[in-house]
Amino acid sequence: MRKKLQDYLPPILLKTYEFPLLCDTEQPEFDRLNAAATAVLDAQFVTTAGERGIARYEKIFKITPMDTDTLDERRFRVLARINAQLPFSVRRLRQQLSTLCGEDGYRMEIDGGRYTLTVKVALTAKRNQQAVEELLADIVPANMVCTTSLLYNQHADLTRFTHAQLAALTHFAIREEVLPDGE
Repeated sequence: MRKKLQDYLPPILLKTYEFPLLCDTEQPEFDRLNAAATAVLDAQFVTTAGERGIARYEKIFKITPMDTDTLDERRFRVLARINAQLPFSVRRLRQQLSTLCGEDGYRMEIDGGRYTLTVKVALTAKRNQQAVEELLADIVPANMVCTTSLLYNQHADLTRFTHAQLAALTHFAIREEVLPDGE
């Protein structure tokens, strides 16, 4: 809630002609100044930054946003780049993947003998798959082969649905979309 300039004046001055008129004239300018100061403060933090602030972070980290990205998705990419800290450890990677995709938003498999790392992103976080790929490219050692894919719906996930409920969905939706509650 904005505070009006008139609220700062003593009541005796509000009885004159000039001071209320002056306050009404200058109020829009003070409102714009307040909004600009708030925007500058918000731009200091990725989670509250607006369009200009996120664009600045993208320029710093050399991130090219896609035309279809929302502001939250752009924030996510900036945070992913900030969180990419070296050195690589499995525990740190799990923390970062949990931050990006949620606790149950991914499945990770490491085969140390073959130097492979496989990350499957849950369908609930599939819009973040590219950011996960970029994170892995930044922090995983170069001698490991990284593979990312979606964690598609499995047969066990479909047992809670009746045949009639599944018949209403397309094969694509059954495999690659977040399924509604079966009840």
